[in-house]
Amino acid sequence: MLNPEILQIISDCAKDESSKATLSTLFNELSAKLDEYSSNLRLLEAAIRSDYDSILITEMKLDNPGPKIVYVNDGFTKMTGYTREEVIGKTPRILQGPKTDRTVLDKLKYSLINGKSFFGQTINYRKDGSEFVNQWDIHPLVDEKGNISHWVSYQHDITDRKRAEQSVININAEAEALYEESHRTFVDIAEDGEIVGANKSFRELVGLTKEELKTMKIWDVMPEKFGNLLKSNFKQVWKNEFGEGRHYTIMLLNSDKNPVQVEIQTKLMELNSGTFMRGDICNLTLRKRVIDTLKKRNTHYAQLFERKVDYNYGLILDDENRFRFKWISDGFKKVTGYGVEECLHKDGWDIIIHPDDKDRVIEHIKTAFDGRSTTMNYRILAKDGSIKNVLGYAKPDKKDSNGQILAVVASTIDITNRKESTV
Repeated sequence: MLNPEILQIISDCAKDESSKATLSTLFNELSAKLDEYSSNLRLLEAAIRSDYDSILITEMKLDNPGPKIVYVNDGFTKMTGYTREEVIGKTPRILQGPKTDRTVLDKLKYSLINGKSFFGQTINYRKDGSEFVNQWDIHPLVDEKGNISHWVSYQHDITDRKRAEQSVININAEAEALYEESHRTFVDIAEDGEIVGANKSFRELVGLTKEELKTMKIWDVMPEKFGNLLKSNFKQVWKNEFGEGRHYTIMLLNSDKNPVQVEIQTKLMELNSGTFMRGDICNLTLRKRVIDTLKKRNTHYAQLFERKVDYNYGLILDDENRFRFKWISDGFKKVTGYGVEECLHKDGWDIIIHPDDKDRVIEHIKTAFDGRSTTMNYRILAKDGSIKNVLGYAKPDKKDSNGQILAVVASTIDITNRKESTV
């Protein structure tokens, strides 16, 4: 039913009653079509709302200042704080700021220039200036002739997920990284054995304050047996050995008064106030504890893979120095959607690795080719476009006569819907 204002406009434009009736019928038909299209659009948005927070459509043109926004849904206004009126006719650059990754934007532009879809993420900014991590899934829209007319961007605020990822400990952290601070532990000792200085790390190790250490000799922070031995030989050791930068393994008492084995490297320092010996200390007890922990953790993951592997595969380096599947087990299709034969070619490995994770996964596989087993979480792209979170384990396999690793064997667990993803 037309409202009175529209009826009046039609009446003013019509030549006679017959043309008025025709115009009214035509307007009713157009109005019904508009209602139908609006209803379909709402249904489409509702259907994908669970996967994406926001939808944005821009013009095709990529020239400066960039493609203009022609449509945003309610999700966009909620996610960014901008109203439709504030962004229509503007470019998506209004969401960019100081921490927006220029490299990601360049990859995005390159993909769009070549008419390709793009999946990526970077920091964007809401209207109030607050940051959020925006993940895009951008696709071309084509007209009846198959020509690209617009770009549609499905967006998702993954800020909470990225924060969670940052809190996950890398299970393959090298022991050196985990006890790095122990290499920065030092103590300064005078010629009579007096402790004339020590950094915070050393003070925390022995559980004593700066003032307390100034009244003590180095053998006072050692178990009695070892302290007495050093005390009786200190003058001779100072004169004959400290200046040569030697390494010693000694025992100290930690803050709980328990013995701790450390390695100390000595170096004589000449100052106007006199000569003292600086000892750089490495906590061997901590190193052993870290290594034991890593061994137990690796054992746990090995057992996990033995029980729950979804598929296995072998990788080689081809003539172009690219990773290539040598073989793949049957479970591959269930997880990825690809048949084995679809990926046993030079690009087969590349197509399943999520672009944002590819550099990390390459380092993961390189570690195995360097001779060490390695485990990591990453994402793969299934054939249907869905994203799977997986836990991957890789280890060296075949070697040549010179010990050079020729192949890697790997296992994969789909943890998309499993608690193991937080292990």
